[in-house]
Amino acid sequence: MSSTTFIVIAIVLILVVAAVLGYNAVVRAKLAVDTAWAQIEVQLKRRYDLIPNLIETVKGYAAHEKSTFDAVTTARSNAINATGPAGTAAADNMLTGALKSLFAVSEAYPDLKASSNFLGLQEELTSTENKVSFARQYYNDSARKLNTMLATFPLMLFKSVASPAEFFTAPDEAAQAPAVKF
Repeated sequence: MSSTTFIVIAIVLILVVAAVLGYNAVVRAKLAVDTAWAQIEVQLKRRYDLIPNLIETVKGYAAHEKSTFDAVTTARSNAINATGPAGTAAADNMLTGALKSLFAVSEAYPDLKASSNFLGLQEELTSTENKVSFARQYYNDSARKLNTMLATFPLMLFKSVASPAEFFTAPDEAAQAPAVKF
């Protein structure tokens, strides 16, 4: 076997290995984005599950605030049915605003603010908001990594494996957790 043949075979092998490694890197990045999105959905579901208990607790003290309860319930329903990062972010923003209204109502009821059930729900919601924030950050980091891979050569050759991920963005006023201080 001539040295030229050996060099050609070596180059072909190197290209094949590089292609396999590149393909696998893009697949891993896509799976990381999917996993990160699933974590956002888990944390948002936890948040959505807390809201009915919160509403019921506040209703016991402020039954005449029906419009506020209806707004929170509607926003929760819209958030549960939202799809994709952009739709979920918009629905989550509406829910955050409705929750702010609910907490504003609770300010007028000292007995409610002292209720152990309400305080427990407040703590759970605060914890969940922190987890949602972390999950968003992790998702966006994963999306950035995938998008960078798909925008740079040679990994851009594998765009058929995965499409660029949409970032989970929220308006500035929604980026903060609802105020739950009492």
